[in-house]
Amino acid sequence: MKAILRSGFLALAIMAHVVPANAGPFEDGFVAADRGDYATALSLWQPLAEQGDSDAQYNLGIIYGTGQGVPQDYAEAVKWYRKAAEQGKASAQYNLGIMYDNGEGVRQDYAEAVKWYRLAAEQGNAGAQTNLGLMYDNGRGVPQDYGEAVKWFRKAAEQGAAGAQHNLGVMYDNGRGVPQDYGEALSWYRLAAEQGNAGAQTNLGLMYDNGRGVPQDYAEAVKLYRKAAEQGYASAQNNLGVMYTEGQGAPQDYVSAHMWINLAAAQGGEDAQKSREIVAERMTPDQIAEAQRMAREWLAKHQQ
Repeated sequence: MKAILRSGFLALAIMAHVVPANAGPFEDGFVAADRGDYATALSLWQPLAEQGDSDAQYNLGIIYGTGQGVPQDYAEAVKWYRKAAEQGKASAQYNLGIMYDNGEGVRQDYAEAVKWYRLAAEQGNAGAQTNLGLMYDNGRGVPQDYGEAVKWFRKAAEQGAAGAQHNLGVMYDNGRGVPQDYGEALSWYRLAAEQGNAGAQTNLGLMYDNGRGVPQDYAEAVKLYRKAAEQGYASAQNNLGVMYTEGQGAPQDYVSAHMWINLAAAQGGEDAQKSREIVAERMTPDQIAEAQRMAREWLAKHQQ
């Protein structure tokens, strides 16, 4: 019912420059993008990109990839990322790797994704290091190699990348690529959890829930599960519901339990769907209706 999960890919962001007093077209484009005027940004960056400016090429990739000010066009995003990536721009190499990894604008090709992630990772790009670690961890595009996964997770984690810190914690927790070490797992989970990483908050909660590497502390587990659950993290929502069901770290409350488990089940979690049935058997029809109302209100509030 309570299972460790892994984190996914990182987000994309437009390349910013400090805007000097005598700003030029690139900087003017960034000012326009910052106020949401992507059409103006595009008109300023397009000529620069066509002249070979790698920053402008990268930013055009972001605009087309996210559909900001233009119809979303992954193929056009790939075109501009590639131009910048071939000039050695690490952020473009990283994003081009993501496009190959996800099959967006190009045919999905894990080996090609690994190629671009590696080029960016070797330049110190923490997102690429994290994703390259994931490729080794899962054996996508490369032979599965937990030691290599740990190597790349560590490089990104030491730069403060929360996703990598979380993943490195998972490796220590499960003893993959490193000797199992709950103390190390806790340290990395804690660093990521303090940055708001929902996966790390959930896994740190599991450590307190099960007394692994720390004295068992249900109240602390509930606190951590709640932080991740409020971010919409299904595993944490399920686990928080379980704590309410059992009265561990919080007063026993079937209505709250059903609400959280129902939110997790709505995301497709099989464990949560089973848990919801178990909790519902202990509830009156009025209690179930109240829990469902609370879940709808939570969704309405958090989907705004």
